[in-house]
Amino acid sequence: MIRKNVWSKDFSLITIGTIISAIAGQAISLPFSLMVFDETQSALLSAIMFVSGMLPNFILPLFIAPLIDRGNKKRTIITLDYLTGVLYLLVALIISKTGFNYQLFVAFSFIAGIIGSIYHLTYTAWYPDIIPVGFEQQGFAVSSSIYPTVVMVMSPVAAWLYKVMPIHLLLVLIGFLTLIAATFELFIGNQGLRRKEGTWSWREYIADCKAGFKYLRREKGLRNIYSYMAITNGVATGIQLMVQAYFQTVQFLTVAMLAFLRTAETLGRMLGGLVQYKVNVKPEKRFGITKFVYFTYETLDMLLLFMPYPLMLVNRFICGVLGITSFTLREASVQSYLPPDMRAKVNAIFNVAVSFAVIVFQLSAGYVGDLLGYRKTVVLFTGISMAAIIGFIAIPSAVNRKVYEATRCSQQDTLA
Repeated sequence: MIRKNVWSKDFSLITIGTIISAIAGQAISLPFSLMVFDETQSALLSAIMFVSGMLPNFILPLFIAPLIDRGNKKRTIITLDYLTGVLYLLVALIISKTGFNYQLFVAFSFIAGIIGSIYHLTYTAWYPDIIPVGFEQQGFAVSSSIYPTVVMVMSPVAAWLYKVMPIHLLLVLIGFLTLIAATFELFIGNQGLRRKEGTWSWREYIADCKAGFKYLRREKGLRNIYSYMAITNGVATGIQLMVQAYFQTVQFLTVAMLAFLRTAETLGRMLGGLVQYKVNVKPEKRFGITKFVYFTYETLDMLLLFMPYPLMLVNRFICGVLGITSFTLREASVQSYLPPDMRAKVNAIFNVAVSFAVIVFQLSAGYVGDLLGYRKTVVLFTGISMAAIIGFIAIPSAVNRKVYEATRCSQQDTLA
């Protein structure tokens, strides 16, 4: 029987689990961020708490990636989900007794960051194997649409929950949602094993750790794409902090308006995801589309805080459409280009690079934002992103194009 769409049993189960996890994550991330800024009134302290969650990504992925590539990815994902659920419940109990404690929130963010670092790396390496061959663009269109859809629904809900529900009760809710997500994932058949599990020598482990670097050394196109993504991810988190601080400090703007701004972007992502799901973009057209998207997106980011609020909504909607388009095309290409036994190791290097950039730009944004103002900081940071597009994407187009034109079938034929 010829498959007509991406919806296999395993893909359906991973999608359900991911949706529930996304709901849980969004329900707590905005209240946490809002609470820390309200309690401290400092963009820098808010940035420090955010960075504490990113620190594990700075080095841990490089050492854990060989274990992930050789291990049972399904078992790892389920174990981490159950562990996360228990952690939320434990922190809820502590907070119910102590109330707001900045140091506690930083510690919790750091521990959650360790779990999240391993989880994200495992999920990224496992997910392409769950997508039926030939439906990569559909599969990544679905996955990239989940978070935006959840954000659209949950941003106003999360802002409302922040006002009406004690944070410890919200954590209890999130803990149970995470446990439910893990239970759905128990029924996935694909184990994510590329080879038989077993022990291997220290020398083999070190060789596995080095393998990702050796592979990237000869893959200039991937290096360019990952370098660009590291810089722009770091810039994006700095801009997000500036936008949040701007909305919390300007008299005619409110937290509710910030939530609806995110909802507008989410609507754009939903529309863009639907287009990517329905319209298959030919591999040879992916690179030209993404270059256009990158330049347009940064231009809109630069103008955002200088616009009246209605135009801000339009701005974010367009960015949502553009962002999901570039993400889907890039992931379908890059994850197809990477050999399966290299995904975790190469993605680990990428995660470390992104984490380093995020830490640098978050702290820089917090410092520069307090010094120069939020709008000027956004302009400065988007200028850095523009330079990254020119240097890593536009100028070396020839070597980048072959990555964007990759398909899973062609890569399997090459490996065979």
